[in-house]
Amino acid sequence: MAAAKVTAPRISPITLDELRDETSPDFQRGERYDGIRFNQAAADGAELSGADFIECEFNGVSFNEAQLRGATFRDCILNEPYAPVFPAARTSWREVEISNPRWGSAEMYEGSWHSVRIDGGKLDFLNLRGSKMMDVQITGCIINELDLGACTATRVVLKECTIGTLDVSGAKLKDVDLRGSDFRTINGIGGLSGVVVDDYQLSLLAPLLAGHLGIRVV
Repeated sequence: MAAAKVTAPRISPITLDELRDETSPDFQRGERYDGIRFNQAAADGAELSGADFIECEFNGVSFNEAQLRGATFRDCILNEPYAPVFPAARTSWREVEISNPRWGSAEMYEGSWHSVRIDGGKLDFLNLRGSKMMDVQITGCIINELDLGACTATRVVLKECTIGTLDVSGAKLKDVDLRGSDFRTINGIGGLSGVVVDDYQLSLLAPLLAGHLGIRVV
């Protein structure tokens, strides 16, 4: 039998030219930041709700407890962003590359992710509940808890990731590729419709699927 076709995320590399450097930026609520390279800057506790970051590069920027609700990141690169507490609900991420993030509690629920790539890093809790995701790739990331509950996701790949708890309760998933990633616990097993797994993962899921369907194995 022919293998089912899996549609991969459509992600293009981001190229940023002629950026101006900022080491001590004046972060403000609702402001637009265009064509800036932020080097080792601190946005800790900054009020950035509704801010727009367009064609910006962030190198080692700390966002601890920065208020980012409703902010937009478009055509941006974030290298080693840091935030033990990352309140970023309802943010929009479009054409964004993130490498080696160090986030503790990342509250990013009800957001929009379109053409986003995350490489490496460690996150204690990534809350994407109710978010809309399309063309997203997360590779080599350690996530203690990933909440995709009520999320709508299309063409999403979790590759070589280690996930403690994955919650897909009420999720609507299509072409979500989990092959090659490890999971300790999955909540909302009924929300797995639309995902792709490998044979080994299926063997681990078998008891959960049997319990969900009311199948007795004797």
